[in-house]
Amino acid sequence: MGTRDTGNLSEVITVRDYILGAKLGGGPLSTVWKADHRTSRQVVALKQVYLSKLTRNLKNCLDCELNFLSAVNHPNIIRLLDVFQDQACIFLVLEFCAGGHLASYIRNHGRVQEQIARRFMQQLAAGLEVLHSHQIIHRDLKPENILLSSPESDAVLKIADFGLSRILHPGDYAETVCGSSIYMAPEILQFQRYDEKVDMWSVGAILFELLNGYPPFHGRTNVQLLQNIKSSTSLPFSQHILPGLHPDCVDMCSKLLSTNPGGESVVENCQILQTRVLQVCLHQSLLFLSCAGLFVFLLSIICIHTMLCF
Repeated sequence: MGTRDTGNLSEVITVRDYILGAKLGGGPLSTVWKADHRTSRQVVALKQVYLSKLTRNLKNCLDCELNFLSAVNHPNIIRLLDVFQDQACIFLVLEFCAGGHLASYIRNHGRVQEQIARRFMQQLAAGLEVLHSHQIIHRDLKPENILLSSPESDAVLKIADFGLSRILHPGDYAETVCGSSIYMAPEILQFQRYDEKVDMWSVGAILFELLNGYPPFHGRTNVQLLQNIKSSTSLPFSQHILPGLHPDCVDMCSKLLSTNPGGESVVENCQILQTRVLQVCLHQSLLFLSCAGLFVFLLSIICIHTMLCF
């Protein structure tokens, strides 16, 4: 990093061709900055990864992240623009998402309308289908790791932060306990071997939180969280919103958050999820058109009756 005195109390911090701005987030292993390219003025997100803090497994995850992001260009996966390294850090130049992450969206809006939740789920499933077609599991899907392209209502959802991702070939299993507890599948919480289906549990937890404004399961400890999952006979939907939800939406949540998932692969599950979302949208569109047609029909009858009266 370099600094340049600006003649006042603040300094401009530069990294290669980028001028650092506000800190967007981070943790013990990395920091994400908003940054501007010095010549093009392109706004990017600059992820600074501290190499000395990475274990061998985490270095493998970083390699997986770099290889995958370098190989794909999909609207629902964060785009990697460049990579460079100094002695202590590696820097990932990523597209900047002005809408922030999904967690802040939920905090600001509370539960979202079912129509918006369906659109987000369709985009999340599309991105996840690409991920798993490359035989990669994310292992840390949560609202904080899902970004929105803009603060507008038509924002595009993008899967981000692949720091815990890894390649998992068909028939293989992983054993590392990682991720965020309330979005973790039960098999991870139980220290069992697991496959790519753990990502679908996380998708179910995110869908539930979008619809209700809170996660499906809680616990002060992982043990208590697991007990609450196992003892649950039905999902704790808000009784204020449940009557108005489309039955398919409730069924999707229940299937994704099942402790006995079906035999479908994640790619098949993503395709099913996208198809069912489209079917619900089509059903509601036809319902709207039917209602609109009925309204026009009634209006015409009223007009004819009025004309006859005159």
